[in-house]
Amino acid sequence: MRASTRLTAAASLTAAIALLASACSGGTTPTNQTSAEPGASGSAPAAATEITVRGCTPENPLIPTNTNEVCGGNVLDAITAKLVHYNADTAAPENDIAEAIDTTDSITFTVKLKQGYKFHDGTEVKAKNFVDAWNWGAYGPNGQLNGYFFEPIEGYDDLQCGTAKNADGEEEVNCDKAAPKTDKMTGLSVVDDYTFTIKTSSPTSNLPVRLGYTAFAPQPDAFFADSDAKKETFAKAPIGAGPYQLVEKSDTQMVLQKFADYSGSNPGSVDKITFRIYNDTNAAYNDVVSNNLDLTDVIPSDMLVGDQWQADLPDRNGSRETGIIQVLTFSPIDPNLKKQDIRRAIMMGFDRELITKQVFNGARTPASGWVSPVVDGYKAGACPDCTFNPEEAKKLYDAAGGYQGTMPIGVNGDGGHQVWAEAFCNQLKNNLGMDCAVQSTPDFATLRKGINARELEGLYRGGWQMDYPSIENFLTPIYATGASSNDGDYSNPKFDDLLKQAAAAPSNDEANALYQQAESILGQDLPSIPLWYQASQFGWSTKIKSVKMTPFSTWDFSSVELA
Repeated sequence: MRASTRLTAAASLTAAIALLASACSGGTTPTNQTSAEPGASGSAPAAATEITVRGCTPENPLIPTNTNEVCGGNVLDAITAKLVHYNADTAAPENDIAEAIDTTDSITFTVKLKQGYKFHDGTEVKAKNFVDAWNWGAYGPNGQLNGYFFEPIEGYDDLQCGTAKNADGEEEVNCDKAAPKTDKMTGLSVVDDYTFTIKTSSPTSNLPVRLGYTAFAPQPDAFFADSDAKKETFAKAPIGAGPYQLVEKSDTQMVLQKFADYSGSNPGSVDKITFRIYNDTNAAYNDVVSNNLDLTDVIPSDMLVGDQWQADLPDRNGSRETGIIQVLTFSPIDPNLKKQDIRRAIMMGFDRELITKQVFNGARTPASGWVSPVVDGYKAGACPDCTFNPEEAKKLYDAAGGYQGTMPIGVNGDGGHQVWAEAFCNQLKNNLGMDCAVQSTPDFATLRKGINARELEGLYRGGWQMDYPSIENFLTPIYATGASSNDGDYSNPKFDDLLKQAAAAPSNDEANALYQQAESILGQDLPSIPLWYQASQFGWSTKIKSVKMTPFSTWDFSSVELA
């Protein structure tokens, strides 16, 4: 799961209010192009080359099982290789380190590895590097945010910590007083150096599709030799098996160098990539316009108005539909938001279409549910209360007693979310009479820490960039009970049961129908507010001749061709 930071740049409250008080500016919606011009994937220039890319501050050290957001995930995507790689054009899973992943019952999977696939330290990727990494990631005391992804594997529950009473007499997870039964899942078994088996607790038909997500990356022997229990020492110079290796990491940049012994089928085309960390998306945009930065995956919202970005970047801009949805999550610790009618009033009390037109110039699509239209299984209309209805919203809000005090709306300041958040708040003030205020953190990592610690009240921004192309990925990791990205602590046994039924379904169509039923329960319980689906706009410098953005809203570095 990746909590996404990809959105628009900040503008003032005055500008946001002005936009929503006037008619939508003219201009056309950007087209769905994915590159500057067609170019052969993997073509490499003859001379040593390098590019600079907009980056942001990772929330956690760069460990695949503990990185669930794009700031760290974008780097890990370039330095790791997994069993599966997702096609840059279609997102279809294709074998990478895996030679084959076979099953006859969707319970027992036999994985055969390609021989000679190397880690950056020169050691060969073997079956135990997957099995050991997955066991470590799933082991409760290690506290890995992506540990939940291993839940389908038999024996996962035995690696989880139990509960014990705290000082207040309440039951809570406690690894010291209730340690796991073991540190190895019974469902993982090494057969030989290049073969291992995965056994799931129940049929999991889409397991091979999931295995391209970063959490399933192997770890070299050096990872386990690190005496640091949390492996944060290793994370300062992580070793992967991808086309690039990390050679420098600081508060201002992360530098990647092409891995000379990479043997996969997705090599990088440039020799060096520097992710420059920006806390202001406007600054990154201006640097691309002036050719001081080569790639930005965020276009400021005020530049979308009237298609100014296309005028600033003629023949240097692109847009593509991506598997991203933006939401606002209801804080589980805010007593005001326990009332269902307050939630419904907020859901209906703002105009998604107006904001997407006037703030984003049509570059976003109003959401009608919690699943992106990009993936198979999407069904429109899962969220009936997402339809703008200010009159009904006001009635519900007043009858429920309103929000007591000022409702905070938490966003990260380095993602350019201030303008739409102010517009959203302004509509709630006008339509509901609610007192609200946007609260921006300095960066994404700070916002995530506040969310993970359950310190924030009101609403806080969340985004989901798909990890793998499945409707399941927009539901299970975010809304299943105890899931790693369940920021609102949502729990509904019926919803959980439908997810399990869907995972065990004999066909894709049957699974999708069950997942759609599960999504309809979200439409009743309202754990979060779907805002809009995101097409990603991007820009490049005159140094770039051709580049692709993937359906995951990530750069395909094998496609980069320099002018």
